[in-house]
Amino acid sequence: MGRGVELRSTSGISRTGMIWREEEGVSQRVPRFYESKKKTKVRDDITMEELAKHNTRKDAWICVEGRAYDISNYVERHPGGWLPIANLAGKDVTDAFANYHPAKVYEKLLPAFYVGKIKDYRVSDFVREHREIRQKLLEQGLFETRVSYYAGYVAWYSALLLASLYFTLACDSGYAHAAGAVFMAAFWQQLAFFGHDIGHNAITHKRRSDLWWGILFGNTLGGISLGWWKRSHNVHHVVCNSIENDPDIQHLPIFAVTTGEFGKYFSSYHRKYFSMDAVAKFLVSYQHILFYPVMFFARFNLYAQSYLLLLSKERVHHKTMEILTLLAFAAWYSALVMQLPSWTERVLYVVFSHGLAGILHVQICLSHFSMHTYHGQAYNDDTDEWFRMQVATTMNVDCPEWMDWFHGGLQFQIEHHLWPRLPRHNLRYARKLTKALCEKHKLHYHEKPFFAANAELMGGLYDVAMKARKLKVGDSGVYEAQIFDGINARG
Repeated sequence: MGRGVELRSTSGISRTGMIWREEEGVSQRVPRFYESKKKTKVRDDITMEELAKHNTRKDAWICVEGRAYDISNYVERHPGGWLPIANLAGKDVTDAFANYHPAKVYEKLLPAFYVGKIKDYRVSDFVREHREIRQKLLEQGLFETRVSYYAGYVAWYSALLLASLYFTLACDSGYAHAAGAVFMAAFWQQLAFFGHDIGHNAITHKRRSDLWWGILFGNTLGGISLGWWKRSHNVHHVVCNSIENDPDIQHLPIFAVTTGEFGKYFSSYHRKYFSMDAVAKFLVSYQHILFYPVMFFARFNLYAQSYLLLLSKERVHHKTMEILTLLAFAAWYSALVMQLPSWTERVLYVVFSHGLAGILHVQICLSHFSMHTYHGQAYNDDTDEWFRMQVATTMNVDCPEWMDWFHGGLQFQIEHHLWPRLPRHNLRYARKLTKALCEKHKLHYHEKPFFAANAELMGGLYDVAMKARKLKVGDSGVYEAQIFDGINARG
């Protein structure tokens, strides 16, 4: 699987100035930098302090391996959307950039935005070491997808769907129809893992191919927009567990994962204010009781979120195709349900096929709800750094290898967050390297068995709920209802 070995320094860079990068899943040894063909003068006096001032959607500079790039004119054209850039502007994005872009972006695109070298750019020993892990994974060819692995899963997904169709359409018994609903739920849960992988370009590693196939099959068979998921999930990765910026923990008025949400804050993703109003205070006070019932019906919210984005003015790739495939899902699933003999069975089928698939939403929440949260874009002003942030905000689920199919890669959330384009079948190996580095540098690596992780999540929700019950009118904007704010166009 390896592509050959070259002597390298401890920073992961070869003695000849080459570095391992990934192109369509294949490791390549390429130049670390490509010079700009522009004739404009470049600077050598840029500081990290100056870079930090260019930190908005309209004025965005980034640092990649000690070099400054002004990408202000590219923000709106960015294939990953403007939100990830807006959240990373003015910062050292070396690791985030490497984990979301293939080698050709460094060669074909990045040089055009080059401003100059950053004179006070420094890399700690810890950062060098964790970047060395990525180099090792690349050198061993571990970003390359094993086709047979996913071929087996495609057969598994097909078996689940066919079993659901058989019990639903070919059998007369109500118990058989119930089995059909169970198999449909299992199919949706498992299909989501495939969608997750393809959404990260971790299967073919070709953005256009993964996007096209993901929309065609994921949307049509699952009913949830890949475009909506990518827009939300990309932001989640780069500012994981940021109260103001990560949509995956912004669930008021129903849930608050931390007391940091008790105050009124503006969501950069949803472009609106969240506040602990009277309704939110009541619901959050019982969130530990509401959690599993809400997860049971959470899939319906994802349908709504998909259509809200696609019917908005927000730029979405292949928007027409997205809408048509979602309508195709609605058509075939509705036709399937209507084949059942009574409205009672139809309603129960819809409820249980969706509800049992809710185990997926529990799995997703386990990864982050009980972990460290922070305000703004920097989880720690002193060490706002990719590796530490991902480890601090993410939990793994400890499980035997024979249960990996059930978790679909989500059990290795830490490693997935560190290297999102790494194929699922190589995450268990990456876990060994990650744990060793964390142990060496005394960095807490949080991993719990599935049921213990659920207990911890519930304990966290309970603690926040008990504190919410003690809030008084006037505390944290309790008296300011979100409905009132919306009517008066506040924020």
